[in-house]
Amino acid sequence: MKFLKGVWIGFWSGLILGLLFKWIQAVTGVNVYLLLLNVDFIPVIGEIEWSEMTEFLFHTAVSVVIGIVYVYFAKRRPYTFGQLTVLSLILCSPTYILYFVLSSLAITDKVPGLTDWEAITYWIFGHLAYSLLLPILYKTFERKNAASQ
Repeated sequence: MKFLKGVWIGFWSGLILGLLFKWIQAVTGVNVYLLLLNVDFIPVIGEIEWSEMTEFLFHTAVSVVIGIVYVYFAKRRPYTFGQLTVLSLILCSPTYILYFVLSSLAITDKVPGLTDWEAITYWIFGHLAYSLLLPILYKTFERKNAASQ
């Protein structure tokens, strides 16, 4: 059951993050969604012209793994919502730095640059929202499971 809960939490939080970045990009013109989905720097995979949906599935797969890891740690003992939030913020902290890694490794020049502070701000904001979604969804699924038993 832990595994399935992690899959669902990772799926929904990844979907919301992706849609948030797609909306931010549509409204502002800052290519944070493109950066989120970009895989052109990965050997072999980057040489293929993937559809947006396939690249979104790659992003979602990473989010599902994060969701599974999050639930694994969250289930180890009874945490308060605040503790679950701190756990999520710690688990997701590498995603804030990932902006610089992805931006510098990208082959395409369409992704935001290393010093694009507007894009960096959107990236951090989006991933903070993602970090907050994990405990919210975790508690939501906990309540639904408790109500169905």
